[in-house]
Amino acid sequence: MDPATLLAAYDDQLRTDAETPSAIAVRRLGPLRLVTFEGGRGFVTYRDLAGAPDASAVLDEAAVRALVAGALDHFRADPGITRVEWKSRGHDVAPGLHDSLVAAGFEPDETESIMIGPAESLAVDVPLPDGVTLRQVTSEPDVRAMSAMEDEVFGEPVSDEYADALLRRLALDDGMELWVAEAEGLIVSAGRLEPVAGTAFAGIWGGATLERWRGRGIYRALTAARARSALAAGKTLLHSDSTEFSRPILERAGLIRVSTTTPYRWRR
Repeated sequence: MDPATLLAAYDDQLRTDAETPSAIAVRRLGPLRLVTFEGGRGFVTYRDLAGAPDASAVLDEAAVRALVAGALDHFRADPGITRVEWKSRGHDVAPGLHDSLVAAGFEPDETESIMIGPAESLAVDVPLPDGVTLRQVTSEPDVRAMSAMEDEVFGEPVSDEYADALLRRLALDDGMELWVAEAEGLIVSAGRLEPVAGTAFAGIWGGATLERWRGRGIYRALTAARARSALAAGKTLLHSDSTEFSRPILERAGLIRVSTTTPYRWRR
C-alpha cells in the first residue's frame, strides 16, 4: 500500500457524500459541495478544483476567488448559518486559494496530517493501565459526559452543541460508534469510529485524552478497539486527520501520511 495508491483511494472514495453523512442540505457550485448541517454549520468540500466541463482543466486564481465568493454568498444568504468550514487539502492544485479565503474573512486552523492504512495494523492487543476500562457508549448521559471531556481537552467551554450533534448522529443509526476509556469513575479518553458506506474505509475521529492520563497507552488501546470494530464491520482501511499529538501514534501502528488538510473557518 504505497502512499500514491492510498491517496487515490482517499480522493475517489472519501471526498463526496461519504464525508458528509449527516448533511441536511447539499448544493453544488461548480466543483464545490456546499453542505448545511444541523446547528447552523456550513461546510465546503470537493473532489478537486478541476473546472467543468473539461475535468482536466484546473481553475485559475480568478476562478478560485469567484468560487470562494459564491460559496460565502450562499451561506450568508441563510441567516441560520453562523459558521462555515472550508476543508482544503495540501495535494490539491488550487491557485490562490489561501489568499482568497483569508481575503473573504476565513481564518486557517492548524494543519493536520491525512493518515491512511490497513485496519489490521492497528487491531492489536494494547495493555491498559490498572483501573482503566474501555467501552462503547450510546446513552445520552454517557454521550454528554464524553462531549464535556473533549471540550475540556480542546480548551473549549463545555456546551451542549457537540453532544447534541453526536446524539443526532446516533439516532440515524448509520454505523457511527462512540468509544471511551474510563478510570476512577471518569471518562479520561474518547474517540469515534465512522464506517463509510460503500467504501473500504472507516474513519477514526475525535481522539482526546485528559492531560494527566496521557503517555500511558490509553489512546493506543482506544484506537485498537476501534480498529477491531472496523474489521468486524468489513472495513479494511482506516483514515484520520491527525494532529501532531496523534500522528506519531498512528505512524508507529502502520498508517501512512499521504497528505495534509487545513480547515479554514468563517464566522458570521
